[in-house]
Amino acid sequence: MIALLPGCRIDMHVQPRQNPLSRSDFFSDQRSERPPVYGTVARGQLHEDSYFYTGKVGNNPGDAMPFPVTKEVLERGQERFNIFCAPCHSRVGDGNGFVPSRGFSKMPPSFHIARLQKAPLGYFYDVISEGFGIMPDYASQIPPQDRWDIVAYVRALQLSQNATMADVPPGQAIPSQPLTFREPGTGASLPTVAPNTKSNAAEEKK
Repeated sequence: MIALLPGCRIDMHVQPRQNPLSRSDFFSDQRSERPPVYGTVARGQLHEDSYFYTGKVGNNPGDAMPFPVTKEVLERGQERFNIFCAPCHSRVGDGNGFVPSRGFSKMPPSFHIARLQKAPLGYFYDVISEGFGIMPDYASQIPPQDRWDIVAYVRALQLSQNATMADVPPGQAIPSQPLTFREPGTGASLPTVAPNTKSNAAEEKK
């Protein structure tokens, strides 16, 4: 038995296998690496909802959100917009972000010009996914869900910067009361907004 143990060890180390990308005489094309079976879909890449992943209906950009827009969607969109988009487009989307102010060769367009106000939602999704002009694509940094959240927030920005008195809810003060902050924040954190004591008192009375 002791004499047979070294043989088993060698067999386990020297197996009948092919090294990656090595030549193989077993297949007619002499490639050991085989292509996936036709129709194979990698885990997590079954993109059955083509509109969700492309923003297009056929070859044209669509003009509808693929899911309901909620407060959580807009808050997530605002967060992602401020991280990835605001450095160039600014936090209000007028194109006067920090990067252009430092001498960038070409300023991005404002989201509030007539052309982009009329642009369908799928257009913004496509630009985020594929890039446009000197703007690179963000497909690898921003997943599809977050891209749509950003698109929803961009539309909200457009509405906010072009609102009229008819869009103001009844009873809303004009201008709105300024926010009060519990903590001013630092360069690494956002300020903490203090709760609206007047609103809380009114609710308690009810």
